[in-house]
Amino acid sequence: MAYPVSFNSANFVARQVGWRIEDWGDGDSATNAYYRPIGTFQERFEELLTAIQGFGVDAFDLWTGHLNPAWATDEHIAIATALLGAHGLRVASLAGPFGEDRQEFERTCRLAAALGRPVLGGSAAAWTADRDGVVNALERHDLRLAFENHPERTPDEMLALIGDAPPRVGTTIDTGWWGTQGYDAARAIEALGSRVLHVHLKDVREAGQHRTCRFGDGVVPIEACIRALDSIGYAGGLSVEHEPDDYDPSDEIRDNLRQLRTWQDPDVA
Repeated sequence: MAYPVSFNSANFVARQVGWRIEDWGDGDSATNAYYRPIGTFQERFEELLTAIQGFGVDAFDLWTGHLNPAWATDEHIAIATALLGAHGLRVASLAGPFGEDRQEFERTCRLAAALGRPVLGGSAAAWTADRDGVVNALERHDLRLAFENHPERTPDEMLALIGDAPPRVGTTIDTGWWGTQGYDAARAIEALGSRVLHVHLKDVREAGQHRTCRFGDGVVPIEACIRALDSIGYAGGLSVEHEPDDYDPSDEIRDNLRQLRTWQDPDVA
């Protein structure tokens, strides 16, 4: 099956600091600080969209560093939605943390609803604190919450987090984090089955660390993951993700996109 392909804006985590950060938090803080001021938001967000379009995609995963529910005002959101329409870009998912409590999660839901109801593909501490409130917000806004695996070492741990939640709650498969945990990402996809609501395709150089790389240069069986998605009847999209902390990954991301299209359609050169 040919899946819709999107670009994950978290690939730009180190962009605002010259492609060199000590850890994720450095890039997250710098990116939020750069995009938050309303006086420059329109110019900066439009430049971001133009850069994303340069990868030949018509959809992207909007990382909260670029538009964060914690600081997004109605004016930020109106500017963003107008620019998305002008550029013909669709938001496939929101990527990031979605709030510590019901109030913060509600802000995320309002933002997502304004952006066309993309998948919430990330983390939500509010789930542990107020599960009923989270489910209620998802239902009111007609959204899906897909927990991204990071600390989970096995599919069973992810299934335990999801519990007996309704079908609108599931997981965003991060193939790279399964690789970091030393677990076969294709097997994880098969085990999680119908709970797979979104996918971040990412390769990492070795288990035990999270150093992302070009598809095929690491330990994650990316092509096998696509076949596993076929086997479970997955009907969502694929987000191409690669966020090194010490260089611009743009050329390697373009290689990943070309490789992905070849795997999905062998006639593509």
